[in-house]
Amino acid sequence: MRGLQLRLEGRILRRAFARRPDMRWPLPPELAATLTGARVTSFRRRAKYILMRLDSGWSVLIHLGMSGRMLVEPVGRNEITLHEHIELETDDGWRVGFVDPRRFGSVDLIETAREDQHKLLAGLGPEPLDDAFSVAVLDAALAGKKTPIKAALLDQKIVAGLGNIYVCEALYRAGISPVRHAHTVPGVRSKRLLPAIKQTLTEAIAAGGSSLRDYVQTNGELGYFQHAWKVYGREGEPCPTCQSDDSCDGVRRIVQSGRSTFYCARNQR
Repeated sequence: MRGLQLRLEGRILRRAFARRPDMRWPLPPELAATLTGARVTSFRRRAKYILMRLDSGWSVLIHLGMSGRMLVEPVGRNEITLHEHIELETDDGWRVGFVDPRRFGSVDLIETAREDQHKLLAGLGPEPLDDAFSVAVLDAALAGKKTPIKAALLDQKIVAGLGNIYVCEALYRAGISPVRHAHTVPGVRSKRLLPAIKQTLTEAIAAGGSSLRDYVQTNGELGYFQHAWKVYGREGEPCPTCQSDDSCDGVRRIVQSGRSTFYCARNQR
């Protein structure tokens, strides 16, 4: 979102073009017509969704999915990137391409005044980096839940926008086992978990995200937070906390709800 904001905020979209009628879901038939000639007034992020607001009173809701990326570059390139489904061109000579090989991403239109009523945004939990996301709020959301804490944190109704990698990393930093029942976390453990979540996300944003498979930033560069992963993707490697302790058998990998979980059984309880 920050990469798009840098180049698009305040600019007029001179041209908009959709090369296919759908991605994960059908694209709004009026998408290109609504975008063409509109001025981008501001951006907002909600959970994993980007909202690009236009002076016409409409917002463009963008979700990158698993393989999607937005590439920003000067106008003038001769070749269109493979799997580039949507193209925007600004009045000051920049173009944006939505590239998504697997088409799990999506784009929709919604009136700006009704953004939070969109079916994909309604019912989402608090933003993890907002001040309103406090220990008390987290405790209330986890109370009575018998699901593993890993699954609870991936539930977008409990907290919005957390993904698999960052939940693994936050639980490691907080010293909490991913298989621990969520209702046992409120109290001492949640006081460690909340700052661990905020710190993990803040550091990841500063590093440009984690480049896993298809992910790149809007300028084509990779994210670098994967170099700071403590446990994710490090099965069999020494745990950074207790690597010199012979009683630790290193980072383990298990599967929870079809997703890989990495943790240290000795350090996380």
